[in-house]
Order: sequence, then C-alpha cells, then structure tokens
Amino acid sequence: MSLNRFYKIIFTLSLVLPFQAFNASAQTPAAAQVSSRTVVTGVVTDAADKDPVPYATVLFKGTQIITKTDADGKFVISTSESHDQLQISYVGYKTAFIPVKTGETQTVNVKLVNESENLKEVTITSNKRPAYRNKNNPAVELIRKVIENKAKNQNKNYDHVEYQQYEQMLFSLSNLSDKFKTKRIFKNYQFLFQNQDSTKIGGKNILPVFLEEKVSQNYLQKSPEKKKTIYTGDKHVNYDAKFIDTKGLSKYFERMYADVNIYESNISLMSNQFLSPIADASPTFYKFFITDTIKTSVPNLIELSFIPRNNTDLLFEGKMYVTMDGNYAVQDAYLTVNKNINLNFVRALEAKLDFEKNPDGRYHLSKTNLVVDFGINKSKGGGFTGQRTVIIKDYQINKPQPASVYEGPALATAPNAESQSDQFWTSQRTDTTLKTNLNIYKNIDTLQTIPSFKRTADLLTLFFAGYKNFGPFEVGPVNTFYSFNNVEGLRLRLGGRTTPELSKRYYFETYGAYGIKDEKWKYFLSGTYSLNNKSIYAFPQNYIRGSFQRDTKIPGQDLQFVQEDNFLLSFKRGQNNTLLYNDFYKIDYVHEFESHFSYQVIARKWTQRPGGSLYFNNFENSTVNAVDALTTAELSLNLRYAPNEKFYQGKIYRVPIIDKFPIFTLKYTAGLKGVVGGQYNYQNIIARVDKRFYLSQLGYSDVTIEGGNTFGKVPFPLLTIHRANQTYSYQLDSYNLMNFLEFVSDHYASVNIDHSFNGFFFNKIPLIKKLKLREAISFKALMGGLRSENNPNNDPSLLQFPKNEFGETRTFELGRQPYMEGSVGIGNIFKVLRVDMVKRFNYLNNPEVSEYGIRARVKFDF
Repeated sequence: MSLNRFYKIIFTLSLVLPFQAFNASAQTPAAAQVSSRTVVTGVVTDAADKDPVPYATVLFKGTQIITKTDADGKFVISTSESHDQLQISYVGYKTAFIPVKTGETQTVNVKLVNESENLKEVTITSNKRPAYRNKNNPAVELIRKVIENKAKNQNKNYDHVEYQQYEQMLFSLSNLSDKFKTKRIFKNYQFLFQNQDSTKIGGKNILPVFLEEKVSQNYLQKSPEKKKTIYTGDKHVNYDAKFIDTKGLSKYFERMYADVNIYESNISLMSNQFLSPIADASPTFYKFFITDTIKTSVPNLIELSFIPRNNTDLLFEGKMYVTMDGNYAVQDAYLTVNKNINLNFVRALEAKLDFEKNPDGRYHLSKTNLVVDFGINKSKGGGFTGQRTVIIKDYQINKPQPASVYEGPALATAPNAESQSDQFWTSQRTDTTLKTNLNIYKNIDTLQTIPSFKRTADLLTLFFAGYKNFGPFEVGPVNTFYSFNNVEGLRLRLGGRTTPELSKRYYFETYGAYGIKDEKWKYFLSGTYSLNNKSIYAFPQNYIRGSFQRDTKIPGQDLQFVQEDNFLLSFKRGQNNTLLYNDFYKIDYVHEFESHFSYQVIARKWTQRPGGSLYFNNFENSTVNAVDALTTAELSLNLRYAPNEKFYQGKIYRVPIIDKFPIFTLKYTAGLKGVVGGQYNYQNIIARVDKRFYLSQLGYSDVTIEGGNTFGKVPFPLLTIHRANQTYSYQLDSYNLMNFLEFVSDHYASVNIDHSFNGFFFNKIPLIKKLKLREAISFKALMGGLRSENNPNNDPSLLQFPKNEFGETRTFELGRQPYMEGSVGIGNIFKVLRVDMVKRFNYLNNPEVSEYGIRARVKFDF
C-alpha cells in the first residue's frame, strides 16, 4: 500500500465512521433457497500496487451474509440461498460488484480501485469543534486495556517458547529515473535493474545491491531467564572484501532494521527509538480512534487507528486490530510515519505485523514486513530502499528443553549454516514475494568481473576509506599526507599496508613523515601474524604484532577514531607548541571471543623527549638540570567486555554501532625499573564504563564513568595527563575548553554525560520545527588530585611543571574543586552538523584559558 494512499485513508477514517447498510426488502425469501451451496474464496488486493487489502467487507449484495478479509486479504463466504453477486467495500476504495455462479464452489480475486485520489478538498463547518480528549474517550479506554494486558500477551509470559525464524534483508537503489538507468556509465549493467509498480515504496526502477537470508532456531525460557539462537542457515551476497565489508553491512542493517515488537515500550529503528502505540505513556503522545468493529472474526476485533499528537515527534501512525475476547491482544498492526517526522533521509516507512493464534487462544507474531525508503530529497530523486521480512513458524509453547540447549553463547552458528543446499533455501521461502530478487546472487558475482565496476569501486574506496589499492599493497590514508603544526611546520607523510591478496596471515604496515620546520624524520613499521587464519581486522581478532614507531604526540590529546596528523585537526586555538618525540618498541597480543570479551597483553619500551616549548627540568642540588629523555619499560593487560556489541569494520578502525548495552574496560600497566632501560617502578589502573540510556521521547544520554590511580613515584609525563582539546571540533571524550597538558593527577574520577533530545522541544515550536533541528546538552566533571610524593612543588628532584613563554606555570594538579564544563548544542543542522556553545565553569584564572567556546561536530544520523 502506498504511503500517500494510507494518509488519505486515515484522514477519511477520522472524518467518517464506517457503517454497513443493508436493504432488507431486497433479501431473497426462504422459499427461493436451493439445496446446493454457493462457496466463494478469493483475495482482495489493491488494483494499483497489488498489495492485499486486510479486513475489507465482503457480502452477497442485498443480504446480511457478510465476512471480512483476513490480514492477507483472503476471504471465504458461502450461502445456500440463491445470490449471484458479491459486494466488496473498504474505506478509501470504490465499492466493487462481482458476479458469481450460483450453487458452485469458485475462486474470485478482486481488485479494488482507490477512490481517495478523487478527494480534493473536505470542508467541515461547525459552531463548536470538540477538542480531542483522553477523558471519557472509548478509544483511550480500549488502549489502556491493551496496555494492562500486554504482559500476558508476550513470549515472556510462557515458561518455554521455541520457534523457527526465517528473515530476508534486501537493500536496493530505488526510484531511479529512466534517464539515470540509461546513462552511458550503466551501459554494461542493465541486467542489474528491475522494474516494479511505480506506486510501491521505492518507485519504478530499483537496483538490488544487497541480499541476505538467515534461518534460526530459537529457544526462550522464563525462569531462569535464558535465550538461545542457533543460526542453521546464512546466505548473502559476497562482495570483494577489499571494497566492501559484507558482514559489517549485515550488522549495520541489523541495527537499522531491528525486530519490531509492538509490545515493547520503545521500538528501535534507524538507530532511533520510537514510542510504541501500546507503551504505558502512549495516551500522552498519541491520539486514538475506533474506526471499525469486525464482528465476523472469531474473536471479534476492533480496528483502532492512531496518530501522533505532534507529527514531527518520533512516533508512528497507523492502525491495529484488538481482540475482544478479554485478552485485548493485538492480532494485526500496520505502522507508518508522518511525512513531517524529525527523521533524516527517510521518505517512507511501512511495517506490517501479522499474528497467529496459539493453542491457548492468545497470539504470537508470525510475520513482519518492514520497508524503509531513504533519500537526500524527501519528495523526489533517487535513493535507497531496505526491506526486511521475518517469518516465524513451528511456534510451540511450554515445551521444556534440556539445559544443554542453552549451554554456550546465546548466539551460535551451525557449522554448515553457510553451505546449505538450494533445496534447503527453497523450503524456507514460504512467501512468493521472497523469491522475486534471488537473481541478485548471480548478478553481484557477474558485476564484480566487469573492469569498469572494479575501477569505480576502487575510487569509492579511496574517497570513503582513504586508501588506494594496488593489489597486495594499498597506500593511505590520504587525509594524513599533508598536515601542519607549530613545531613540525609543514608535515608530509606517505604510508600504506599490505592486503589479504598478499597473505591472510601476515600483515605489514608502514609510513614515513618529515617535518619541514623541525627537519626530523618520523616513521613506523609493524608486522602482524594472525593466529586464527582470519584477517586481523575480522571479528573475533586473534593476532600478535610487533612494531616500532618514532613520531610526535601532543600530551593529553586522545583521539579515539582519528589520527593525530589528520589535516582537519591542524587548525587549533591558543598555544600549540608542546610536543613529545616518542620512540615506541612494542609487542602486543590480542584475543577476542565470540562473547565480545577480549584481552590484550602489551610489552612496551617507551622513550619520550620534549619538543617545541616543552622541556624536562628539575632542580636537584639547587641547580636547573635539563633531562633529555625519559625511558620506561611497561607491561600492560587490557580487559574489555562489550555484550551484544555491533560495529562496521572500516579500513583503519571499527565504527561502533552504539546501542543500549554497556561497555566495560579495565587497564592495568606496570612500569619495570631496570628492564630494557626502564627508569621507574610504578603501577597504573584505569576502569571505565560506557552506556547509552534511552529515555523514549526525551531522547537518549551517552554516559561515561571513569576512574584511575597511579601507584609509585613518577615524573609528571608518567602521570595521567587529562584529555584536552584545542581544536575547533567538538570531541565527546575530551574536555573541550581544557588546554593541552593543563591538568595532571595520580588519582581521579570523572563523569561525562552527553544528552540528545532528538528535537523534543524544537518540534513543538511553530516554524522552528520545519528546520528539523535537535537539541543537545552535555556536562563533564573531573575530580582528582596529586599525592605529595608526586608533586614537583614539594620535591625539586622531580621534573618541574612546564611554564609558558611568560614564565607562568601551565600545568596544574586538580584541587579540591572538580574541573567542570558543559555545553548547549543545536544538532541536525543541514542534517549533518552539530554546533555547541561550551562553557568552562571553574579554574578560570589559569593562563591562556577561554571561558566560552564554539565547537562544531559532523554527525551523520537518522
């Protein structure tokens, strides 16, 4: 069903309550009955897009012999009377009259023609228009009954549940014009394009680019709560790994197209959370209308339509069918979104949910079809369409399984999952619509043999990933080839790494850089050996690496996913003439597990020398002594646990797909005096928790809590130098108005809260809401201190805190007051930009401090 037509239907439903009129005088008298029965079966569909029309009224014309189509548009009607014409009607369609043969069993398929397109204008006049109210509203009373009973209508109400699930994910370029299709560049690719009805989501021409099918066996247990999913089938298109990470795409689509469970308070789609129409708070945010009563179904159903009170909020509109058997269960549902919703790039969204009856009379979800169409322009032009279909069968309740079924990880894959036969997959595709795009498997294989495609993919990889592929070796990343800073001046760099075409087990990476001003060479070389015969970038990682690096680093700058010599980070505020010249000799071993627990063991020799205006001096024996370098030998153990983590694996690093699950990290480092030149004994431990909290319509908060302690007497370069930011970009993990090397400590605790309201307030302001802006606030606090033994003000033999060119101390210990800063931001500017006004609340008397600042951040989000 097209989205525009659905809007018109909902609009019509809100004006007119459907009713059935029957002409009793035209009924056939009993004397005219015949002994044989007339039985008619069929399917009612939309004449334009061929979609089924659920719950349409079907009757023998002029009688009260009536039925309704089911969720798939199917119907059965019969009579022993003599009637030769069916009447089929549904709000928004022209009533159809179909002749039938009396006394015979027959199949009649009906196509209803949309009449809502003829509705140009509706004018309602009234002296007093009643306002919508929740009080004394039968629709609201009904939805409250659904909310009260939703606990018993879910899977988790049963002691044991098991079922088989088939899912298909299809992603296509969509709404492609004939002119686009016939461009010269696509001369060799015509076999990829497919035509579909222009009224469907996605438009006339589509180009399927990704297809994945999965089959799983699922087991759920109530007490103790356990869930086990075993994938028995996994089939997907295979792109060349040097261009596209197929498994990474799969994880990304899985996050965007999560399971649609209407019984959950919030439904996660496109990395956002939509309030369910049957959430506890739904009457506050939705308007509900009873639009039909279906008495021919067993049990009887009430059609309940709903729309958001504010059409820009992250809410659905649509309808659901509620059973009137005392369970108040949802039997079927149709969800879509308003065209004005504050959701980027989404032109249309449809979710159809079908439920089947359990042996105990309740219902379980049996089929979900979710379609989302994306585009830069919401009204025209090409875009992308993703469709995820889930079919559940062999549903069984209260059938206990032995404990062995739940052993091992919650998600498991059968050894033959990716090698299942064609017969296996044919048996799983029970819906005919699932078989229409299977030629994509062959098309993608053919596509990758065409030289022009390889060249195009190569250019796109260079643009997005920053690497130019030369077979066994690739050069990049290109955004580091040129940068500058006050110490090195113009910095030129060239590097690259080997690819799996050389070896899947051995990887080498290198670069060389030169500073025009400091006239120093920097370089890096590493060799990695994969221990599990997989790429070192593939999950789960298991490798050992040896490396040497001689390069510069700004003390206190910690960039999670960006390299320090990125050109865009060359622009900084304030004084930027402090650098460390580091030599790192390092051996590290990484081992990840399917449970997303990992550990890393690192042995490192680190020599650091001051650069620019930074110096290492002490006052031992009452004289100023310059220290050329510090050398430490370290042994580290890093533990990380990220349950249910998903990520897209890029060329350089993983891009996390943030979800509600926490991430725990624990890092322990021991400095070893006398080992390979190490000068200090010390221990350092850091613990951290990252968690996203979803607050439904109020958006979400990203919260980080971190604490650390250093044991032992060490100079200030080995203390914790707190993360600072002097660039003009807003960095989530750093203090954006703290200067580099401004604060150090040997024990600390911090909290970082970044909250996005997702437009909750802006959506309520006339005119402003048309801009689809989103509000954000943040608060960061850092408390800690420095023990007397590590404070150079108490011990002249320690390296003294650096001073600026005016002789003012620029590095400080944290005092009794925590360092605090906060920001208020406006996001979604041009759909990709967030701008924050940042305020620093204290330590304003430190030199070179800014109390306020403007910071910007590029953030692509739906």
